[in-house]
Amino acid sequence: MRPSMKYVIAIVKPFKLDEIVQALARVDVDGLTVTEAKGYGRDKGHSQFFRGAEYVSTFVPMLKLEIAVGSDELDKVTDAIFRAARTGHIGDGKIFVCDLEQAVRIRTGETDALPPRRVA
Repeated sequence: MRPSMKYVIAIVKPFKLDEIVQALARVDVDGLTVTEAKGYGRDKGHSQFFRGAEYVSTFVPMLKLEIAVGSDELDKVTDAIFRAARTGHIGDGKIFVCDLEQAVRIRTGETDALPPRRVA
């Protein structure tokens, strides 16, 4: 039977990245993908001033974090992201969790293997 894996996608504010990475390291996550993203949610963007003129930016700059984890690690990972990313203000982001059918390490061809864990 394949190990149960989850795919965690978090959309977060860019200035929270270092804090989130440190929080994930504390729960032994040592690999993730970060992509610059733009989007909007309920807040529908925000107003900005440029050269004295106000304009509305529909798409807010965010970061998209992607992490593959074992099901047994899921609660620790989502909690670490939640606590580190939260400011309590509109636009803090979202965490999505999906089932992950298979992972293939391109270098070795091994499948369904999570990154090796650090030994304390």
